[in-house]
Amino acid sequence: MNLTISGHHLEVTPALRSYVTTKLERITRHFDQVVDAKVLLTVEKQKEKDRRQRAECTLRVKGSDLFVESAHADLYAAVDELMDRLDRMVVRHKDKVQDHQPRVRRATLQQAAEATV
Repeated sequence: MNLTISGHHLEVTPALRSYVTTKLERITRHFDQVVDAKVLLTVEKQKEKDRRQRAECTLRVKGSDLFVESAHADLYAAVDELMDRLDRMVVRHKDKVQDHQPRVRRATLQQAAEATV
């Protein structure tokens, strides 16, 4: 998995980089077909201080691209919320892609093969 962590109006410290990396391990634990992950951390210049820190992630998985963004007063809380949303989205994507009833399909294929013989 290629991981790109960048900051906009913000210097990405090693502590912040390791925090994002450990949080992304949870995503790869649930779905191992992740091709590329791009995380953008920004500090916006707004008058209201409660939603100033933003985190957004674009995750390229086999079959589609997933995009999630989060805003919070604290950057670490924004990353936590981002990873929770991304985890739910990845699990939903995995359920869509996954073959839910392989035994039933295999049995119907065998019955169809026996019927033609």
